[in-house]
Amino acid sequence: MGHCAFVPRAFWSSEVFQLTWSENFAIVAGARAKLQVVLKKLSRGRAFLVRAYLLPTHEILLDAHWHAFRVVGGVPGRGNHGKMKAAVDRIGRGK
Repeated sequence: MGHCAFVPRAFWSSEVFQLTWSENFAIVAGARAKLQVVLKKLSRGRAFLVRAYLLPTHEILLDAHWHAFRVVGGVPGRGNHGKMKAAVDRIGRGK
């Protein structure tokens, strides 16, 4: 049987945040609408924010950050982003 080692990740409660989003559906004004649901949470503790938007744009990314930082009362030192399709306009080559 092999040996296994790991390094535990430990952060102050407000040191690191994680942001990700998914596409979900909801009934809005009587019609089915696709929503971009953003989840932003602190890496330690239970502080989180969920917001829903109609389109995946740069503006919703900035808006989600602004609201999350406002709710938790500050800006964490580091962030981890997942599914960053809304932040990328195009992928180029070179530098």
